[in-house]
Formats: sequence, C-alpha cells, structure tokens
Amino acid sequence: MGFRRLVMIPAALMMLWAVSFQAIYAAEVQLASVYAAVADLEKGELRFEKHADRRVPIASITKLMTAMVVLDAQQDLSEWLLVRPREQKLGKTAWTRMRNGSEARRRDLLQIALMSSENLACDVLARHYPGGLSAFVDAMNRKASELGMADTVFFDPAGLSPNNQSTAADLVKMVSAAYQYDLIRQLSTETYLQVQFRKPRYALEYGNTNPLVRSGRWDVHLSKTGYLSEAGRCLVMVSEIEGDPVVIVLLDSLGTRSPIGDAGRVRRWLETGEPGTIAAAARDYERQRTAAYRVEVASRENSGSAISASP
Repeated sequence: MGFRRLVMIPAALMMLWAVSFQAIYAAEVQLASVYAAVADLEKGELRFEKHADRRVPIASITKLMTAMVVLDAQQDLSEWLLVRPREQKLGKTAWTRMRNGSEARRRDLLQIALMSSENLACDVLARHYPGGLSAFVDAMNRKASELGMADTVFFDPAGLSPNNQSTAADLVKMVSAAYQYDLIRQLSTETYLQVQFRKPRYALEYGNTNPLVRSGRWDVHLSKTGYLSEAGRCLVMVSEIEGDPVVIVLLDSLGTRSPIGDAGRVRRWLETGEPGTIAAAARDYERQRTAAYRVEVASRENSGSAISASP
C-alpha cells in the first residue's frame, strides 16, 4: 500500500510564520495626511484612524454640508440666482470667473461648488436661502448637531474661514450623511460641466478637482477636495473597495498630490494589508503640524482658564 511522505515543520517556524503574517496584516497604513479616518459606510465602523479626534480647519470639505443645507431647503434647482461679490470678509482671496451681476441656475451653482470648489457659488447659494447668509450658516451648525458632529463648527458656507473646523471622525459622519443624497453623489463625481450664465449671456467650463473620479481604476461614489494654508490639502470620498463602500477622510497634507497618494495607500492596505511608505518630508511636516496643534490647544486652554478666573 502506498503512503505519503509527511514533511514535519518545526513548531517554532510555524509560529514565526504566523506572527509574521499577522504583523503584515495588522500594520497600520502609512499616510502623509496628518489627520485621517477610514470607515465602513454601511456599518459605520472606523477601520483606521489617525489623530481623528483633533479639531482642525477643514477648508472646502465644508461644501458638503453646504450642499446638504441647500437640498434640505427644497428650493427650485432651476431658479436663476444673481451673482454678487461675497458678503463675508474672511481675509482670504477667492478668485472667481463668474461675472458680477450675471445669473446662474441654482443646480449649476451647487454642482460647481461640489465638483470644482467654486467659492463664490456657495456664497450665492447661501444668500438666496430663506433668511439669508446668517440663517444659512445657522442651518449648517444645526445640521452638524443633528448628525452628532459634536466637535464641528461652521462660520462660512465655502470653507474660506479657518474657523470652519471639525475632526476626521466627525467628517466620517458628515460624508456618510451626504452620501444619502443622490444629487450630491452625482454632482460631486461628475468630471465636467459647462455652465450657461445670463445677463450677460456667457458660458464657463469647469472640471472636477479630484483626478480619481476620472480614473478607470477607481469607483468613486462621492468626492470633495479642499485647501487652505491653515488646513493643508484635504480629500474626503466614498469609494467601492473590495465590493464595499468605504469612507475615506484625509486632512492636512503638504503636497498637492499627497491626498491622492494617501487614497491609493488606503486602498492597497484594505486590499492586501500592505502599509506602504511615505516620504521623509511628509513625516517632518506632520511633526511640525502636530507641534503647532499642541501649542494652539494649550493657548486655548490657558485663555479659557484666564477667563474663568477673572472676577
């Protein structure tokens, strides 16, 4: 009768292989973004977080909340709205190609705010909200409270104010809520739009600020980019990875392409467990930003103590 020859593998070697395998797949993904969160959209569970509880400026990621407030008001999306310079003076230069005194449809303004991060479009949308700009910002903060975003505050609808602040964990909640709006998913992931204006009549072309929506390798369901000097480069998105919709929040990266690179690292990590690597410059930037954050927090705490101690 034939028999098979058994190869005996030492128990110590088996244990070493097991430990090595676990180490590879337990390693945290390496990101250039200073703050980050990755979550399962359907379960709402965080799969990765990096300083996700620190409240920091979020720049144009703000515009997702703006879009939700606009759509919650159920105003006519085909209505023509008057374009005027911004009311708020936020100390930021926000260049626009839209002509003062012209008109554009509400839906087009919403799309270029989401897709191309057009700042003046947000101001126009907010001023045509019932009660005007101040009522709109109040609605943004009220919506944040309803979503359980306890560490989030808004001061303007475009994200030009560095006082628009949130945490990566809170933004997972905001992105998940925005995902429930069919139109936000659609408009934020379109690649191109030609907007028709009137009085005077002219047209402007706009593209998506997130190159991943044009990539055949990505299935992006929702997208928003952002940038301020105080906020760094930011990106939030929902993408299908391994058959599941995943929320990715990336805040405060140094380089223009760093959030895109981080998104790729997150995807590879979810697919293979490979943690990836980042440049030394990104690590230096993170140390600088972390040190600055700690100084700011200490300053706020000291200021609060001084106020409470005053007669």
